[in-house]
Amino acid sequence: MEIPIYLFTGFLESGKTRFIQETLEDENFNAGENTLLLVCEEGIEEYNPDKFSDKANIHIEYVENIKLLDTKKLVALEHQWKLDRVMIEHNGMNMVRDLMERLPQNWAIYQEVMFADATTFLNYNTNMRGLMVDKLQGCELIVFNRCNPQIDKMKLHKIVRGSNRRTNIIYEQENGEIEYDQIQDPLPFDLNAPVIEIKDKDYAIWYRDIVEELTKYSGKTVCFKGIVAFNRSQPKNTFFLGRHVMTCCVEDITYMPFLCRWKEADKLHMRDWITVTASVEIQFNKRNGQKTPVFRIISVVPAQKPDQEVATFY
Repeated sequence: MEIPIYLFTGFLESGKTRFIQETLEDENFNAGENTLLLVCEEGIEEYNPDKFSDKANIHIEYVENIKLLDTKKLVALEHQWKLDRVMIEHNGMNMVRDLMERLPQNWAIYQEVMFADATTFLNYNTNMRGLMVDKLQGCELIVFNRCNPQIDKMKLHKIVRGSNRRTNIIYEQENGEIEYDQIQDPLPFDLNAPVIEIKDKDYAIWYRDIVEELTKYSGKTVCFKGIVAFNRSQPKNTFFLGRHVMTCCVEDITYMPFLCRWKEADKLHMRDWITVTASVEIQFNKRNGQKTPVFRIISVVPAQKPDQEVATFY
């Protein structure tokens, strides 16, 4: 039986406890389900079970150290309480993936919401970028609370979009009023141009966009710069072309290339910087069972590496 998980992430004093408390007080959310509340972080606010809905069957477990979280114990709790669902208040100083590795296989994330204090978000992003990206990449909604007229929503918006283009964003004012993010995200290149020119600084954004929305690039012609690489398992007259991309920190820099087809591929060398013009074809990759873009090379020109060799999203 699959157990749905409602995961709430964010750093200390970001509003997670208050939101969960109010949710468990709401009779519309509680119709008698057996709910396990895993509390992985204890802040100033504490839960008040006396205020939970009369219909709520809540079992609270406190986790002092995520590394000591025992999968077998969670399975035992599932059977003991005949759980219908799980709510998790995550500790912002831990990586979400570390939590996932410790959950039973039949526990599935149904919703992931991140909470953030708008007045401290930029500092956290500057000093703990890796932890921030870890939360942003998976959440489907982020709630910025404690917003005031001095908060630059555009800065918050850009940081969120740098990690996740599909996350919904809500700004909660100090008086409790809710404002939904309406900022548009135009791409930094023209999709309708005869040749889509990808500037050096836009490679990461473009890479993510084409991977997420393949169909809109089918049949398009693109011009971009990258580093040549070869893979012996690939057919003759093929090579890879891409850039090293940093998502959040130096440790996660990864080469993110595209497969290219060109009859003169043997003239290229590993680690050559080149600029290509190519047409995009969408093909099915039997190895991973997914559709993928393949670039039919029209022209190749030697190129100098860009000033910023590693591409970023911001």
